[in-house]
Amino acid sequence: MPAQRPSEQGGVALLEALIAILIFSFGIIGLVGAQAAAIKSAADAKLRTDASYLAGQIISRMWGDRANLADYAHFTGGSNCSFTGAAAASANVTEWLGSATLPGTVGYLPNGAAQIVVDTGTNMVTVTVCWRAPQETVTHNYASTALISG
Repeated sequence: MPAQRPSEQGGVALLEALIAILIFSFGIIGLVGAQAAAIKSAADAKLRTDASYLAGQIISRMWGDRANLADYAHFTGGSNCSFTGAAAASANVTEWLGSATLPGTVGYLPNGAAQIVVDTGTNMVTVTVCWRAPQETVTHNYASTALISG
């Protein structure tokens, strides 16, 4: 078999380099996509944590003010984060709701809403906190139930 002449091998190294760059680019694009998903998951987790904190905060205020538990009832009707009914009579609830720094938020949550249902017969309370992150169409919620005894 005759030896190949250099002219027949011309451009092979360039082709191999282009294929390597293509494979590397797909890998980088995949990493960027994974990073974007991780950032969104972290942001969602922070909002869920904030909602949990806010629900726990008002429940702890109820524990300290058990004698006036009925005054904490806030928008007790409706469903799916579209609450109806009367606002709470308690100054603690008004202060809790007013801790928002931006319009349309409850506490630290964007587009937030809250509901507090109090069963005065059993002293069972359910706090539901809702939010919708910017540029999302889905409303998320966190509900916490506690028995305020004492």
